[in-house]
Amino acid sequence: MFKRSLVVILVLLSSVFKSFADEGMWLPHLLGQQVYNDMVKKGLKLSKEQLYSVNKNSLKDAIIIFGGGCTGEMVSAEGLIFTNHHCGYGAIAAASTVDHNYLRDGFYAKNKAEEIKTALTVQFLLRIEDVTKEVDAALGRLSGAERAAKQTQVLSAINKRLSNADNSIECRVSPVFKGNQFLAFVYEIYKDIRLVGTPPESVGKFGGDTDNWEWPRHTGDYSVFRVYANKNNKPATYDAANVPYKPKWFLPISLKGVKENDFAMIWGYPGGTNRYESSYGIKLATEVNNPTLVKLRDMRLKYMFGEMKKDPAIKLKMASSYAGIANYWKFFDGETKQLLKYDVYGQKKAAEDKFTAWAKGKPEYQNLFADWAKAYDEWKPYAEERVYLNEGILGSPLVVLANSIRQAANGPTDNTDSVRNQLNIKRTAFLEAEDKTSDENILAASTQMFYENVNKEQHPKGFFEELQQKYGPLNDPATYKKYAADIFKNTIIFDNARWSTLTSLSAVSNDPAVKHAAAFVNNYKERFDPLFQQFTTKNNDYGRLYLKGVMAMDPAKAKLMYPDATFTMRASYGQVKSYHPKDAVYYDYVTTSKGVLEKYIAGDYEFDLPAKQIELFKKKDFGRYADPARKDLVINFISSNDITGGNSGSPVINGSGELIGLAFDGNYEALSHKLAFDKNLNRTINVDIRYVLWCIDKLGGASHIIKELKLVP
Repeated sequence: MFKRSLVVILVLLSSVFKSFADEGMWLPHLLGQQVYNDMVKKGLKLSKEQLYSVNKNSLKDAIIIFGGGCTGEMVSAEGLIFTNHHCGYGAIAAASTVDHNYLRDGFYAKNKAEEIKTALTVQFLLRIEDVTKEVDAALGRLSGAERAAKQTQVLSAINKRLSNADNSIECRVSPVFKGNQFLAFVYEIYKDIRLVGTPPESVGKFGGDTDNWEWPRHTGDYSVFRVYANKNNKPATYDAANVPYKPKWFLPISLKGVKENDFAMIWGYPGGTNRYESSYGIKLATEVNNPTLVKLRDMRLKYMFGEMKKDPAIKLKMASSYAGIANYWKFFDGETKQLLKYDVYGQKKAAEDKFTAWAKGKPEYQNLFADWAKAYDEWKPYAEERVYLNEGILGSPLVVLANSIRQAANGPTDNTDSVRNQLNIKRTAFLEAEDKTSDENILAASTQMFYENVNKEQHPKGFFEELQQKYGPLNDPATYKKYAADIFKNTIIFDNARWSTLTSLSAVSNDPAVKHAAAFVNNYKERFDPLFQQFTTKNNDYGRLYLKGVMAMDPAKAKLMYPDATFTMRASYGQVKSYHPKDAVYYDYVTTSKGVLEKYIAGDYEFDLPAKQIELFKKKDFGRYADPARKDLVINFISSNDITGGNSGSPVINGSGELIGLAFDGNYEALSHKLAFDKNLNRTINVDIRYVLWCIDKLGGASHIIKELKLVP
């Protein structure tokens, strides 16, 4: 990963500082001259002010938060949005029925009147303000729980001051550099978002879980939406009288295509990285947290998929949930393998040892790592129990709802109309999405796995003894199946008659589903959550202090540091680039329709395709979207950009500010990227914008959408 022949100081700083090797998720308003100059050297033709400006329209105005955790971009003067298919997946599934299955068959509105209402929102960034001085003045020298509580109070006050709910303006202060800096991001939120178009799922998810996080890919991961506004171009809730939003900036689309070493920048909202993690955190992730999560999600996916493949209606109902669970099941499996393969722990430890040597005689820092090690030693014995609760016990949708009922029943407002209404809404949504068979299997298996794998001293008091007495031996899977079947048969949650006549939520404290949730959740809340909160507070304090010390250790290098991703707007830049993942293996930087046909398996769950697409591909009917050099249709391409979850749907932009693709995935060989960037192997997988246009135009027959775009030949 990092060449051991580097000078010692660069080995120390390799996990902390950028060396202009395409690493970095840069705050757009703080692009230093050195970083900007490097962007220009690699092919950027836009000025700093064209990239980001508060006073003038700029490229940043075309980049949006799409839904709750993705990125999108404005691509027309009439509010058209491009994002990933998997980002629009929930809205597409919600709009679908068995008779009108847009998820399966695809959909394109023939005109604006046919565009489908969704529950989505999008957010435009208005400005970024540095509020560090204000926050630091309030926090002073506080530490621990006192600092955390005060920080929450101060940030809440700033958010309130800079927000304006009446005008759909919302401020969210983001701590960066582990809480050494505080930035206020001010957004304008639009709430009338409509589905315009989507390819069939077989195109948008081509390759399924098999190809997820893998290169080469051949996936048409895009969907199309539109923002609507009132007649003054301001946010408004859904209304037939609303009109398409007029964006401050939208991206023209390049038909030129990509070639090796072309400049590529990606703008968007990377969700979260922890590049400044300690060696202790790396060890906890690889030894406990990640393997446990993977094991539990593997179990859940097995039972869900077993039912989904039996019935299209069940598949449609569970599709969005399954996709979300599967995505990070594979991610955390790959992350662990890459962290171990490239000895990220060893790299972190070397950096920390060098820091400790520098810190001698400096009271603020000299005992940092001894204290930090103690904090991890105190928490580690309980970490597995926490994962088993969150990913196992609460991996059952029934138990999640039962826990919500438990919380409401224990609250001070048991029978208020608002509490009851909220629970009714949750229950209705649960029943619509619920598949009893898979959920019952998950409840049984997670209970058994908790018993077998979690330290017996950490079990809920008396729970398994009672279960054994009533249902049978604890080493027999049949015992847990009988137990789960009893819960599903007798819970009030599935009984409309009993639920409708319920007079008090406290009356359901003996409901078997609620009792099950209470046994495990109360066990954690009473015994282990206080320990976790103590650990989290200490870990945050030590992480902040370490990064402060690192910046003090080398102020010149500190100027080239970038903050961890915090689901705030960032820009990354790199190049279109092939790579060699291992000896004798070379991966080209593009895939084509030829590869799609090679992967195609008629009727397969992951590799089927519409008959029309197969016909057009075999005829090489690519129109103006064909790549002249390859005489084929380019499907996906890879670039060396630094992204992470949240960047899904982000625009890939050339040096002239034109859209060339949509980012949608990363490669398996670099899945350690949340914790450590690999400058040699890291690749972002993008759907080529020409394939998107081909799917809309030639496959979907929606040429009217193409006419709305600004195409650059």
